Amino acid sequence: MDSQVEANWGTDLWDQFDSLAGHTLRGIDFLERYGAFVKDRALIEVDYAAKLRKLAKTYNPKKKEDEDQQFTTCKSFKMLLNEVNDLAGQHEVIAENFQANVIKELSVLVKDLREDRKKSLVEGGKLQTNLANQIETLHKSKRAYDKAYKESEKATENFHKADADLNLSRAEVEKQKFNMGTKSQMCDSAKNDYADQLQRTNDLQRQHYRSGMPDVFRQLQDLEEKRIKSMRSFIHCCVDIERKVFPIINKCLDGIERAADVINEKEDAAIVVEKFKSGFLPPEDIPFEELPKNGSDNGSSNNINYIQVGPKMKDGGLTVKGTISGKGMKKRTGLFNIFGSRGLTDVCMAIKNATVTDGKDDFSDLAPNQRLKKLRQRVRELQTKIQQETFARDGLLKMKSVYEANPALGNPMTVEGQLNESSHKLEKLQQDLKRYMDYLDEAQRNSTQIQNSHSQTNSPRLVNGRNHRNSGGSAAEEESLSRSASDSSVTNPTTNHNKRSAPGTPQLNHGCSNSPESGLGRSHTSLPGADFDQDQYDGHHHHQNDTEKDYYDNIYESEALPPLGVCKALYPFDVTSEGSIPMIENEELHLIELDQGDGWTRVRRLAGDSEEGFVPTSYIEITLYNT
Repeated sequence: MDSQVEANWGTDLWDQFDSLAGHTLRGIDFLERYGAFVKDRALIEVDYAAKLRKLAKTYNPKKKEDEDQQFTTCKSFKMLLNEVNDLAGQHEVIAENFQANVIKELSVLVKDLREDRKKSLVEGGKLQTNLANQIETLHKSKRAYDKAYKESEKATENFHKADADLNLSRAEVEKQKFNMGTKSQMCDSAKNDYADQLQRTNDLQRQHYRSGMPDVFRQLQDLEEKRIKSMRSFIHCCVDIERKVFPIINKCLDGIERAADVINEKEDAAIVVEKFKSGFLPPEDIPFEELPKNGSDNGSSNNINYIQVGPKMKDGGLTVKGTISGKGMKKRTGLFNIFGSRGLTDVCMAIKNATVTDGKDDFSDLAPNQRLKKLRQRVRELQTKIQQETFARDGLLKMKSVYEANPALGNPMTVEGQLNESSHKLEKLQQDLKRYMDYLDEAQRNSTQIQNSHSQTNSPRLVNGRNHRNSGGSAAEEESLSRSASDSSVTNPTTNHNKRSAPGTPQLNHGCSNSPESGLGRSHTSLPGADFDQDQYDGHHHHQNDTEKDYYDNIYESEALPPLGVCKALYPFDVTSEGSIPMIENEELHLIELDQGDGWTRVRRLAGDSEEGFVPTSYIEITLYNT
């Protein structure tokens, strides 16, 4: 391990420049291949997340299956699908982090490594070329020195021969001597040049192998180590990216477990009973039919208890005389003299209050228990609509009073048309509520008579704890609906437009001021309306029925509404009218009801007795909850 740490390419691989060039290229190619692997892995995560989302969407209950969502298994499955969606989101997070923290940085690193490697190879190539050129020059000077040396030796030999030959003239001997001297000088010059080139070559070679190329090898080694270290870091980064989502994935799995814990077989069984229970009673025992004697025809044709059982199922159940099928209930109005029949008073009231219908708006074509459920649901819907319409009507009344107090803000006559329309709509809703309350009372009486009749004829069947609890719960719900409906329909608060808004709502000052409150009630919409006679209202106000006040108190002083957000007081505010509350600057309060167009907002104190009331909308800064 120590030898690997102390390895130095410049000294250990001084002669392997070409090998290192090929090795570093293969290393960078390998790193780039790893980047392609991570990229494909991210694509798999994206594809897996998309398939998970598609799977959850495919199996998400459709609208026509909403009626089954009351079962715990359906609720559990929907929770499971939500957790699967969250799981898909975590896989998308993995893919996004792979792209941002690994793939992108790895691509930049590969590009830098290739550029640095190219620079190092170019520098090393220059050093090798320079050394090769110097060696080639040395070889040339060595060859020139060898040639001059041989020529000098030959000229010396020729001179000695000529000097020993007595037949040659003195001039010829002198010529050989001069040639010998010339060749000798040339040899010395070649020798000196060779010695100089040898010195230069040795110096360059020493520099090449001790400093030049080692620097290049060090750069290549640093580049290689950076590549290897970066790959290790990228692998760790990928692991960290996946590990960071594991807690959330575990929470999703915990959510799936909680979804499984929601499943309750007993509760679902009870829901099935509540969903399909008809309210009919089982048929009584079939009486013994004695045949007549001596050909008498006082037989079964006159027996009202004669039973006919068909070979096929009809209308979803076996149809027999003495019992009632699900779709044939309206035809059986004479059973126990209660189904489909009303007392004279009830019939007259129904005719008086009913509008033109198709004959089934009272749900009389349903089984008794199902009819009760539908009627209660319809009553609740009408009560909600009445409350909403009342709020809208009160907003118009307050807007009208604002216009009357400050004509510069608008003409009160512009509100009259909408007030008339709102009044007619509210009156119609209250008539419908009264009619359905009559239907509900009738259905409850019929159900009670059936139970009492069955209790008298077959009391052991009614001695059942569950049935007793169910009937008690229904009675409580019916009593609640009846009481709520009666509170809403005792009087018609919309028959007169020229009344103040309900108790608990603010009344605006008729005077003008320079404070922000002077702009309250400004509407961006011109609304048709009528004149408002304040004196006439004050003269008759004390004659109004107290139930009207109870009606509005029921609206504004019901159980605490959940806050929609928080608000902060921008200015101090003192109570100026009934229904408003004071506040100090920078005080924070709960937001209970948004401005309905009259310039007032309903708030609740955060601490203390949780006092509620209205404050000017222009005095506060609102922050809604993200719901």
